[in-house]
Parts: sequence; structure tokens; C-alpha cells
Amino acid sequence: MVPHPIAHRFMAMTTNDKDKIIDVLNRILESELAGVVRYTHYSLLVFGYGRIPIVSWLRSQADESLLHAHQAGEWVTTLGGYPSLTVGKLLDSHQFDIGEILRESLQSEKQSLGLYRDLLKVVEGKSVALEEYARQMIAAEELHASEVVKMLRKPGELGEYDLDPTP
Repeated sequence: MVPHPIAHRFMAMTTNDKDKIIDVLNRILESELAGVVRYTHYSLLVFGYGRIPIVSWLRSQADESLLHAHQAGEWVTTLGGYPSLTVGKLLDSHQFDIGEILRESLQSEKQSLGLYRDLLKVVEGKSVALEEYARQMIAAEELHASEVVKMLRKPGELGEYDLDPTP
């Protein structure tokens, strides 16, 4: 039986390469699962006049985090690994202010961005598909972070935002 061309490419990676990649992917999976819980939790804590659009946005972020968790988990199993059952660290300042919720969200987005950048470092030159996946996710996380920063700005306030991956 001839191996599938993509499977053959992954088989060409060393075991050490695969282990490093699977480790980062599992950390991404854990972080994204934490995002599902976090954004769902936040959506339950929003009150006031702007509740409906904010809750809708938070729940769409939870849905997107779940999609990202699925994608990372699929890559783990594609590489022959076992997907983590751990949920990443959950930030909760017990503040119900929308601004504080958004600041916590931004911190989490920066952590996720750092993980996807870590993934790109370990897959470079080993898999075009994984490189593209990492780049697409970095782009998505940068857009999410910039969106949160814009929501934190006062109307009419301009200025650049910091997407440094360190929280």
C-alpha cells in the first residue's frame, strides 16, 4: 500500500519534530478550549443597554474558539498524537465591567497569538500545510486583538495598538 502523499510528508519528520509540534498544538488546543469557557462565561455577565450586541459578539468568539480547538486537535491526530483533555488557564478577575472583560480578553488573545507564533517557529521548513495553518491563525489572532483594542478605545480616540505576544 502506498502512503498518502501528505501522510508521507509527516512521516519524513523526525519523532522529535513531531513531539515538539504536537506539544505546541496541544497547548493551542487547551488555550482555545479555555477561550470557549471564558467567552461563554463572560457572555453571561453582561448587563445594561448594550447587552445584546456584546453578548452576541462574546458568544461568536466562543464559537470561533471552539472551531480553533477542533482545528488544533485535528492537527494533533494527523501527526499521530493524542489531543489534550486539559482546559487552559482561565482568567477571571471577578469584575463585571465590560472594559475589564475586554482587557482580560485582550490578554488571552495575546497569549494565543504567542502560541501560534511558537507553532510557526517549530514547523518552519517541516510542513508547508502547518506553516500556512500557523500563519492563518496568527493573522486571525492579530485581527481579534486589534478588534478588542478598538472596542476599548473611547469614540474618536486614535493610536496604535501593541500586539506583542507577551501578556
